[in-house]
Amino acid sequence: MRLLQLQNDGGFSLVQFSGNKIPRYAVLSHTWGSDNEEVTFQDITNGTAKNKAGYHKICFCEKQAKQDSLQYFWIDTCCIDTSSSQELSEAINSMFCWYKNAESCYVYLSDVSNCTSDEDGEGTRRWKPAFKKSRWFTRGWTLQELIAPPSVEFFSKEGTCLGNKQSLEQMLHEITEIAVEALRGRPLSRFSVDERFSWAKERTTTREEDAAYCLLGIFDIQMPLLYAEGREKALKRLKREIREHADDQDLSLNEEQKRILLDSLRFDQIDARQMTIKNAHAKTCKWLLKRSEYLDWLDADRLKEHNGFLWIRGKPGTGKSTLMKFAVTHARKTMKSKVVTAFFFNARGEAMEKSTVGTYRSLLLQLLEQLPALRCLFDSFGISGLSISTNYQWSVESLKMLLERAVKLLTESSVVCFIDALDECEEQQIREMIQFFEHIGELVVSAGINFRICLSSRHYPHIAIRKGLGLVLEGQEGHTQDIANYLESELKIGQSMVAQQIRSELQAKASGVFMWVALVVGILNKEHDRGRMHALRRRLQEIPGDLYELFRDILTRDSRNKDELVLCIQWLLFAMQPLSPEQLYFAILSEVEPDAVSGWDHDEITQDVIKRFILDSSKGLAEITTSKLSKVQFIHESVRDFLLKEDGLGNIWPNLRNNLQGHSHERLKHCCLTYMSIDVFSALRIPEDLPKATSLHATHLRKLATDTFPFLEYAVQNVLHHADVAEGNGIAQATFVRSFSLNRWIKLDNLFERHEVRRHSDEMSILYVLGERNMSNLIKARPSALSCLEVGEERYGPPLFAAMATGSKEAVQAFAEALHRDQVTGSRPYETYSQYCEDKNNSTYLGREFKFSKRRDVISYLAELGNEIILALVLGSWKASIDSKDKNGQTPLSWAAANRHEAVIKLLIDTGKVDVDSKDKNG
Repeated sequence: MRLLQLQNDGGFSLVQFSGNKIPRYAVLSHTWGSDNEEVTFQDITNGTAKNKAGYHKICFCEKQAKQDSLQYFWIDTCCIDTSSSQELSEAINSMFCWYKNAESCYVYLSDVSNCTSDEDGEGTRRWKPAFKKSRWFTRGWTLQELIAPPSVEFFSKEGTCLGNKQSLEQMLHEITEIAVEALRGRPLSRFSVDERFSWAKERTTTREEDAAYCLLGIFDIQMPLLYAEGREKALKRLKREIREHADDQDLSLNEEQKRILLDSLRFDQIDARQMTIKNAHAKTCKWLLKRSEYLDWLDADRLKEHNGFLWIRGKPGTGKSTLMKFAVTHARKTMKSKVVTAFFFNARGEAMEKSTVGTYRSLLLQLLEQLPALRCLFDSFGISGLSISTNYQWSVESLKMLLERAVKLLTESSVVCFIDALDECEEQQIREMIQFFEHIGELVVSAGINFRICLSSRHYPHIAIRKGLGLVLEGQEGHTQDIANYLESELKIGQSMVAQQIRSELQAKASGVFMWVALVVGILNKEHDRGRMHALRRRLQEIPGDLYELFRDILTRDSRNKDELVLCIQWLLFAMQPLSPEQLYFAILSEVEPDAVSGWDHDEITQDVIKRFILDSSKGLAEITTSKLSKVQFIHESVRDFLLKEDGLGNIWPNLRNNLQGHSHERLKHCCLTYMSIDVFSALRIPEDLPKATSLHATHLRKLATDTFPFLEYAVQNVLHHADVAEGNGIAQATFVRSFSLNRWIKLDNLFERHEVRRHSDEMSILYVLGERNMSNLIKARPSALSCLEVGEERYGPPLFAAMATGSKEAVQAFAEALHRDQVTGSRPYETYSQYCEDKNNSTYLGREFKFSKRRDVISYLAELGNEIILALVLGSWKASIDSKDKNGQTPLSWAAANRHEAVIKLLIDTGKVDVDSKDKNG
């Protein structure tokens, strides 16, 4: 390895080192200019380096190395003799290690300016837009220069330090899409091959083969360079080397590891929506099988015409999901030679049920279960066995890559895929998913692979596709006949002439909306069962023809148990996550009949009792899913649309209109408080000193508590959430916060906590948990600013650090606001607070692994982190020593200097209260 050595006379010279006798050195990372600008090895040796435009970068690196007490530094342009192909090959194969072993990497950004002469305080904000667009982030070679070195510092073209890899971590992650763990130095073998390739997908290189060569270190590969082979051949060789390297390292996964990865694709409620949708009536939906669009979709000879796409669209409530379930069931019965997969989005479900991540996980799981041979994909995934667990965190890109590879391997198998209710997922996610499946469609046509996908959604939002078949449900003769068949069978009012006239009038009024038909049939059947045959036609005329108006009629016609109905709706709309039937039963009971709340007697309150209670409380607008873990949800997404988007709830009950969210969350908070008031510890004989959270005894106690008091865990974990949202919507919570039974809450929360390290001490402050759980609105309801700096017995220390450790940005902002209010108008912290509010990339994240040591103080940690404004606010509010030493003799100033936080260094020195000559234990 060749390094530049600083000379006593201020110059430098090239020095060769070999073996393990390489001294400490720094490296320069930069983007190259034109060939005649950069200083080369030959320029250094013949003394013409100063004539080149790029010489100023050498001077910059020399200056920084000297400041860091380093005598040696390395720059790629002039420390490698590129005229020697052998030396160039050895250097490129060694470069990742050279960067990794460097004391520091200085990133010189020639296209980012930060003029230090700015007196208006705007400089810091000005450089960030240019930083995000810097050419440095688009180059192939700079990828390893960002990842490999443990210390990376970024400098503007003026030589001003902008921050380092730690202080700019979140911004770097957002710009590069590189996993935060990789930026923090996690072994790259823990990341899949596909994920590592994805980090370079938008990067370019001057020489096309370098698109492969710049990744050698990322994959720990050594291979000869062949600069005439071209990009594709170079990448092909690299991928072959990666596979062979994996074989040499025995990174192929065993069957147990593959099974664990397969299980990690599963999630709760993975097929809940599909199972909950009622099967099609015996005489309905069969028309689809004869439609030309459906037949053309299945015709292998016409695949090129539509790329395997069929998209069914219809109005809300027309029966799209029932039709899709029928199509899936029929395909599984009749297409024995094909692999049939399906996913049904569910906007009323949990996060994974209404996301494309859940879609990809479900489809991939179904493919790998039905075609076990495809599990070999896990080997090519390039994941280390050390990182495999049932909680493996799948990224969208990893799932798409695996799914695409699986489709490419379908040479002998045909796959038919159904995806229902696209409108129940966030629009941008769906647009990206459609784009992905369009890519798959082009791929399968060109490769002759049998892969088809059938989608269903409402008409809005409209997403165009380049190729595909379409089918609109309204107006389809078969769909109209389905409604007629359903009425003939399910409207049990006899076959008289009047009955047939009622069926005909009902069908005409339905406008093709099956949901409306099903609800009206239930109403009319009830009238008929009461012997009111004479009133059926009049009742039908009274029933609104619009689906939303029908919902209004259902909710208002019967005024019995109105409070119970409203509360049921509020829980379905605003619960933190979907509730189980028994949770919802006791949640409602805790408000409408609090005296009746006690432990769950399974013999007296059976599942059937709970089911009937929910049916009655919701006036039939809620249903219980038929999945393994049953949840309660609205019978259709159109119910939620009516209540919220159409202001149905406000129109029916005007007192809720002005502040529906605030009043609803306030009421849900009271339900939680009532249920938490039960003396669980005495009732279940739970010891005051809880067993270790991970022990079998603790697991047994959690199960006992959940079985006996089903709503308790939800109440404990979300009572503060509901209070926080209520406060944010104008329902004052100051009295609630002051009177909140914190000791009781701590005991209950510790009971349900599954990780010992996350349990709290009895002395924990309310502000600490508010910071930890990002309850910014409740924080603002607390008067004392300095309380957020008080260190107790919790692992993160003060409440401010609890918020910073858990990534609770809104809570950090609330604490900053509180400290800001304590500042004197016109003071530096007061004036710079607005800068903090505008800067979305403030370095405030400590990470969950952080643990506060009482051998250091708050100011010491803030100085190390490098957030100038938070530190300024603390210094302006808190009368604490800013020059105190920790156990190693380090002061806040020395921590800031060690991490090159220039703004913090200046802030501390400007106080006039620090000893710049202070030394630690090592001198």
